[in-house]
Amino acid sequence: MDTKKFLMGTIAGGVAYFFLGWLVYGMALESTMAAYSNPACMRPMEDMVMWAMAVGCLGYGATLTYVFLKSGNVNSFGSGAQAGAVIAFLMGFSIDMMMYSTSSVMNSTTGIAIDVIAGTVMGGVVGGIIGVVLGMGNKPATT
Repeated sequence: MDTKKFLMGTIAGGVAYFFLGWLVYGMALESTMAAYSNPACMRPMEDMVMWAMAVGCLGYGATLTYVFLKSGNVNSFGSGAQAGAVIAFLMGFSIDMMMYSTSSVMNSTTGIAIDVIAGTVMGGVVGGIIGVVLGMGNKPATT
């Protein structure tokens, strides 16, 4: 595995996921997700542990980058977006359903559906960004 591409994809994906999460969940869906979540289980925004959020986002970027590098077929925005969306959908759906069955964090299947859709879109965008990064340097030389 190309370590340089792994690190670049991880950082690009992690940073993109962090900021997309802020835009999607912290701004656009903040009140919507609050309506479908158990407030007793959630930290207020001012009490969030941001370093842990950043590390988690880097882990997400690393996961997608690792899978993409191992598959060998992701080297553009389109291929990354498609693979990222599929992986995000499968991960989000399975995790949300397990959380719904075992906890009271999410109190509605409507909330789960919104979360899975938002996560799938975010995974597609992040996957596309990672795909672009992994495709850098693969262009044939022109004469």
